[in-house]
Amino acid sequence: MKLSYITKYIFISTIFFVFSSTYAQAIKVEVLKVDGQWVLMRGGEPYYINGAGGEGFMEELVEAGGNSVRTWSVDDAQEVLDKAQKLGLTVMMGLWVQHERHGYDYDNEKANQGQLEYFTKMVKKYKDHPALLMWSIGNEVDLFYSNTKVWDVVQEIAAMIHEVDPNHPTNTVTAGLDAKEVELIMDRAPDIDIYGINTYGEVSIIRDKIREAGWDKPYIISEWGPNGHWEVAKTKWSAPIEQTSHEKALSYYDRYNNHILPDKEMCIGSYVFLWGQKQETTATWYGLFTNKGQKTEVLDYVSKSWTGKWPTNRAPSLDSIFIEGQTKHQNVKLLADNRYEAVVYASDDNDKMKYTYQIYPESMNTKSGGDLEKAPPAMTGLIKKKKDNVVEFRAPLEEGPYRLFVYVEDDVEKIAYANVPFFVLPRDKNMKQSRPIQLKKRNLKIVD
Repeated sequence: MKLSYITKYIFISTIFFVFSSTYAQAIKVEVLKVDGQWVLMRGGEPYYINGAGGEGFMEELVEAGGNSVRTWSVDDAQEVLDKAQKLGLTVMMGLWVQHERHGYDYDNEKANQGQLEYFTKMVKKYKDHPALLMWSIGNEVDLFYSNTKVWDVVQEIAAMIHEVDPNHPTNTVTAGLDAKEVELIMDRAPDIDIYGINTYGEVSIIRDKIREAGWDKPYIISEWGPNGHWEVAKTKWSAPIEQTSHEKALSYYDRYNNHILPDKEMCIGSYVFLWGQKQETTATWYGLFTNKGQKTEVLDYVSKSWTGKWPTNRAPSLDSIFIEGQTKHQNVKLLADNRYEAVVYASDDNDKMKYTYQIYPESMNTKSGGDLEKAPPAMTGLIKKKKDNVVEFRAPLEEGPYRLFVYVEDDVEKIAYANVPFFVLPRDKNMKQSRPIQLKKRNLKIVD
């Protein structure tokens, strides 16, 4: 059927009006102090953030009881905002302020102006999207920096946002919490409405530290998770010792319920890290998912924290792994090309468990501040014999540091994991070889 030009015009105008009415009306978000407590208000209603750092797996976030996602930049902003809106989520939209440690010069006024102009365009473009929750100006710009002029630039961006977008608050995010940075932000960037803190092992002391530093506005825990790779014990060859997925699950549960949630006076929510997967020291250190999209044991505990209920089917729980009776804390040393045995202790609620073993060289491409790292390739031909929770493997030929990983999967795409760092010595090294010992079944600590 042919349409007249007038009919076409009316049709197109109607579609545009409906689209504009649905997607181009901002929902006002503000921070208010109510009865002595800071509250984030969205559309006139209190809004406590149970958020996730990373814009992937949004359907799983909703299923787990989360309500917001955090981005670090405006890359794919329209797609992220639209999908969040469709699923009933909000977005803390990141503005990637350049880092001095990456070579940016904050004494370069032309560059600063260019950055400000770009952010002004982005704020104007997305400010009316109903899924937008707040603007996050920079992430850890204080990491290894010396030029505090960055806070003047952050202030310029925050002031611009307040002028251009009266409906959304601003925050900036620091690496941990230092009283000096708090003082600088209060003095040099007064248009920052909310303090964002990326913190891991130190989350338990943030409540006191932020008050001691003098911050008198609300704050969020903008990243939280397991013990950071810079916070843990190391082997004698300086390999950081990673928590098992079960140890992480318990720490996530404790940090949310005993340290983040209880600060009703100043903390208005948090973003768990990482809602996805990345290589950072290892491939499993921070992600709540695997690179194949499998849900980890940690995610169950986060969901329990947010909803008060366990998922219908829980992930396997992996307590520990031993190489020749030695734990990851015992500086395991092996002779090149010799055969060894490892034993894993894991359990599951109902499902049959599948064990997968891999050996990787220790990553030599580690970076700071979450910068992109290249994952080392898995080594082939070293896993010789396996039967469920027992594996026999051959040590690599070359001297150096490695890790033995174990992954325990159920039949519903859920997974637990652990790894043991070990060091390979040359075959002519005079080292007494231990043999496997019988270990008693271990009882896992499970949160009810």
